[in-house]
Amino acid sequence: MSIFRKSLAVVSISAVALGAAACNRGESGSSDSVTLALSTQTNPFFVELRDGAQAKADELGIKLDIQDAYDDASKQADQLKNAETSGAGVVIVNPTDSDAVGSAVQALNSANIPVITVDRSSNSGEVASYVASDNVAGGKQAAEALAKAIGDEGEILVLQGIAGSSASRDRGEGFREGIKAHPNIKIVAEQTAKFDRTEGLNVTTNLLQAHPNVKAIFAENDEMALGAIEALGAKAGKDVKVFGFDGTEDGIAAIEKGTMNGTIAQQPEELGAKAVEQASALLKGESAQAEVPVEVVTVDSSNVADFK
Repeated sequence: MSIFRKSLAVVSISAVALGAAACNRGESGSSDSVTLALSTQTNPFFVELRDGAQAKADELGIKLDIQDAYDDASKQADQLKNAETSGAGVVIVNPTDSDAVGSAVQALNSANIPVITVDRSSNSGEVASYVASDNVAGGKQAAEALAKAIGDEGEILVLQGIAGSSASRDRGEGFREGIKAHPNIKIVAEQTAKFDRTEGLNVTTNLLQAHPNVKAIFAENDEMALGAIEALGAKAGKDVKVFGFDGTEDGIAAIEKGTMNGTIAQQPEELGAKAVEQASALLKGESAQAEVPVEVVTVDSSNVADFK
């Protein structure tokens, strides 16, 4: 995406790779097809990731089998089992749950089918390549932007993503670390809204009843932030500052409108494309890059025009 070629402050990934094994295809993984197992396609972020992966697969002449787990870890496990039994050449997985996906990754390892994780990691098993943004650093960036927006003091809410996902864990960790540097800011409530806009609306509505004096909300993705904006009504972006994470089209539009104050923008299309590039290398019997960093940047009213 050309917007990220602009001279912006970027953060490189610092996550530790879960495994540096760049295994060649074994007998069970002899196919030239690649399975892309997504956590969901209801979230615009993952739709963009899918589109980036498909465009790169088309460019490279790779057959891409796209699976949607609908945020169901059991369904994703079944899809990965099907990829194993059908003899996929490489599996790219965006885990619904970083813990739950581990046993499926291990089964693919045993079948000599290389595994690439994208956006979220697997907490067990051997991964040939991990393609992701630095969610911890992004969380810290969000904390700094939020602190500045509320004058370094006040009560705030945090909307968490799917429990067990590395993205939620890492973004939350980074945000809490960042807020520690601002002792006059207090997180009065943290609750999961499952990376979902409707859940973001409902959870925020309930939390505001218990905490009516909050000055800001940090949501671990843009979808939950947009739900929070609905709950806040006229207060959104003004009386209560709202910060998200992802840099989706709807999130960027909300910043332009003034109802969202900032987001940490990722490049979902680039995540998908780079994951397919690593899969292509493995299909050719080449080594994959253990860690593939994709830039992230803080977006607010000062630079939102660069991200339209």
